[in-house]
Amino acid sequence: MRWNKRKLTDRIMSFLAASCVVIAVVPLLSILYTVTVNGLSSINIDFLTKLPRPVGEAGGGLGNAIEGTFIVVGIACIIGLPAGILSGVYLSEYGDNRFGRFVSFVADVLAGTPSIVAGIFGYAFIVLYFGSFSAIAGGVALSVLMVPIVTRTTEESLKLVPGSIREASLALGIPGWKTTLYIIISTARGGIITGALLSIARISGETAPLLFTSFGNMFWAGGIDKPVSTLPVQIYTYAITPFPDWHAKAWGGALVLIILILILNIGVRLFTKKKYGM
Repeated sequence: MRWNKRKLTDRIMSFLAASCVVIAVVPLLSILYTVTVNGLSSINIDFLTKLPRPVGEAGGGLGNAIEGTFIVVGIACIIGLPAGILSGVYLSEYGDNRFGRFVSFVADVLAGTPSIVAGIFGYAFIVLYFGSFSAIAGGVALSVLMVPIVTRTTEESLKLVPGSIREASLALGIPGWKTTLYIIISTARGGIITGALLSIARISGETAPLLFTSFGNMFWAGGIDKPVSTLPVQIYTYAITPFPDWHAKAWGGALVLIILILILNIGVRLFTKKKYGM
C-alpha cells in the first residue's frame, strides 16, 4: 500500500513537472514561430549588409544596426563582465563583512532596476557630460544591467564548489588568492560562463537604455564616441511606423537578433566544451 502511494505520488509530480515544462516551452516556440514566419522573407544579403532606405524605396537593410549592436554590446561586456565577475568572487570568498553585505545589497537593487533607469543613468552621466549621444554611453547603460546578473551567477557558482577543495588547496600551502584564482574559479567556470551568456542575452534585446544613450543613426558607425544604430532601437523605430515595408524589416530585424543570440550561446558552449571538456 505504501509502495503504491509513493508510486502514485511520483507519477503525479512527474506529470506536474512535465506540464510546467510544456507551459514554459509553448509560448517560447510560439514566439519563435511567429518571428520566423514574418521575418524570414525579409532576410537576404542586402538586408544584412546595406544601409536603410527611405520610405517608398525598395531594398536596403539593417547592416548599420547589426554593426552598432556588436559595438554597444561589446563595450558593455568590456565594462560589465570584469566588474560582475570580480564582485561575485569577492562576495563568495571575502564578502562575510559589512562591506560585503553592502555590495550584496547594491547588486540586489541593481538587479531589480528597470532598464529605462539605466538609460537615464547613462544619459545623465555620459551623454550630458560629453554633450553627445554615443556608443560608449549605450555600453555603459547596458553594463549597469549586466553587472548584477554576472555578480549573482558568479557568486552562486563559486559557493557550489565544495569546501573540501579549498581546504585541500590551503593544506598544500597554496596561498588563498591563488586558491581562488586557479582552483575555485576554474572549478566554477561553467557557471560563470553561463552567467556571462545570460547577461549578454539579457542586454542584447534592450531598447529603452539605448534610446537615451546611443540614440540611433541611419549610417555606419562613425566611432564609439558618436551615435550608432542598434537592432533593438531600429526594430522599435520601424515597428511604430504605419509603413508595411518597415514592419517587414522590423520582423526581419527581430529574427536576426534572435539568431545572433542563439549563435553566441551555441558557439561559446562548443568552444568551452572543446577547451575545458564541459
